[in-house]
Amino acid sequence: MRLVIKFAGALLEDAATVSALAQQVAALAREGHEILVVHGGARFFTETLKRMNIESRFVAGLRVTDQETRDAAVMVFAGLLNKRLAAAISAKGQPAVGISAADAACFRAEPLIYNEVEGGLGFVGYLTGVNVAFLESLWREGLVPVAPCLGLGSDGELYNINADHMAAACAEYVHADQLIYLTDVAGVLQGEKILPAIACEEIGNLVQRHVVSGGMVLKLEAAKRALEGGVGEVRIVGGVAPGALLNAARAAGNGAARKPAALSGTLVTRERLLLAQAAQVTA
Repeated sequence: MRLVIKFAGALLEDAATVSALAQQVAALAREGHEILVVHGGARFFTETLKRMNIESRFVAGLRVTDQETRDAAVMVFAGLLNKRLAAAISAKGQPAVGISAADAACFRAEPLIYNEVEGGLGFVGYLTGVNVAFLESLWREGLVPVAPCLGLGSDGELYNINADHMAAACAEYVHADQLIYLTDVAGVLQGEKILPAIACEEIGNLVQRHVVSGGMVLKLEAAKRALEGGVGEVRIVGGVAPGALLNAARAAGNGAARKPAALSGTLVTRERLLLAQAAQVTA
């Protein structure tokens, strides 16, 4: 099975959490799954910018990224955080390799259009292509590629990409069987209750009713895009729960998704019918 696993940046700030999740990634790789790990790190990046006396500015939830900010993003995302995660997976006995957009032009991007201006937010981009052959060469060698949220533009510049959107686009390009968002919350919450499943057509209503907000809106929009692009399954899972990643991955494609013990976090579905089936198993 081909998996894209997105790590929320907040999960990378705790060494014990990184170790536990790295162990689960390694276990899945040893089972023969082809895994691409994509990660963010916005909070750590913001703290780094503060230490560098660089002001953070946001427009519509996206960071305005001038050249100085972009260079810091490459340093943080493709440097410290990327190598920390790749090292953790390798330490669990599964060789991992940190790759960035510049390596074999593996993730291509173009500047985001804002207010009808290309590059209106600076070096903020959107994913336009993946060097799938390069990733497949790594998988054939038994390696787990670990990628930060960066893309290489046709102008030779590196662009900062929203990590949730990048993970969804990557899942489309590599024809992933499953996309898993690992977050620092237990799943999509309605109050204190975890919603076991959400149909794509329900997302707009949840946003309008303010059931979901902020970063979770971006995740659900990205999940919808991935499903519409042919990705087999999307789950939003709390990364700190013991075994959550293993449960989510092993639930896909084998009927286990209908067993309560195998459910983890929130399943995003294409149709209401699947939503009703998922809700029944948790009743």
